[in-house]
Amino acid sequence: MIKVALFGMGYWGRNLFRVISSNPGLQLAAVVDPAPGLQERLAASHPNVKVYPDAAPVMADSDIDAVVIATPVASHYDLARAALDAGKHVMVEKPMCSSSDEAADLVFRAAARGLTLMVDHTFLFHPAVMKLAELVHSEALGRISYFDSQRVNLGLFQPDVNVLWDLAPHDLSIIDYLFQHEPVEIEASGYCHVNPTSPDIAYLTFHYPGSMVAHLNLSWMSPVKVRRIAVGGSAQMAVWDDLNREEPLKVYDSGITFQSEQERHMILPSYRIGSVHSPRLAGSEPLVDVLEHFRRVILGQERCKTDGRLGLRVVRTLEQAQAKLDFSLRRVRNGLAAQQASVVAAE
Repeated sequence: MIKVALFGMGYWGRNLFRVISSNPGLQLAAVVDPAPGLQERLAASHPNVKVYPDAAPVMADSDIDAVVIATPVASHYDLARAALDAGKHVMVEKPMCSSSDEAADLVFRAAARGLTLMVDHTFLFHPAVMKLAELVHSEALGRISYFDSQRVNLGLFQPDVNVLWDLAPHDLSIIDYLFQHEPVEIEASGYCHVNPTSPDIAYLTFHYPGSMVAHLNLSWMSPVKVRRIAVGGSAQMAVWDDLNREEPLKVYDSGITFQSEQERHMILPSYRIGSVHSPRLAGSEPLVDVLEHFRRVILGQERCKTDGRLGLRVVRTLEQAQAKLDFSLRRVRNGLAAQQASVVAAE
């Protein structure tokens, strides 16, 4: 039995609490959260779970084997570092850290101590993503030309991260899993509507080896929720609509074929429109599989699918995208200021 301490009882922490408690191979031994009255609320339903307002008792408790961190991003590094130094396995929410330097340090510490460092990129355990990976890796889609994602909703505005760091880790982890490459060039633009220092809309384009391009549309300002990914290949195209409960994944036998240069005088593509099928997706709740995978990795039964190196790659790409986004935002602000100055001067 692996004894686990959970850090954070916010929205995602409550989901983790439920899933950890239901796994017969895990024992939820402690919860760390300073929320008033939490111990009283848990006493009736989970009397054996200790509740602490800070991390110190957990780090000092040699009976606790692993920690799961679901706290604000700024605290991830300090908590994960302390847990690794205390000899405990770690699973941390995405994004793994606030910087690639912090992420690299955690990877080093985990490797030096022979401990598991896992990032909760839950979508990599979603049956639709696993099916997409099967289609890509088997080359059923042909040569991949694009990955297009729309991840928009009205809120939730996060106090500690902007829309890029909140939503992009989902897509970046999926791209890494599908294509196993980091981008060679990044373009980014966005806007700050609510908080002048925190983008709430971002449009990002990532260029990858092999002429593959990925475009992400991220927003906290949309009146409707959309969670949609399209992957286009030379043989087939696949679309995953996470809000479609009946047929979430559809594969289109459609594409574009170009004539060889010897057979044409101008670029005239021919379009192939074929059938559409929706593969049957089986599987349990992804978060259930995440925690079971964490347990098995700790026991040496499985190789970690979302280890610290993946978390580091995602954070490194986020940093690069943030730099491009900051540059774009400065240009827009400077342009607006110059225009305003011009108007004032004309008056």
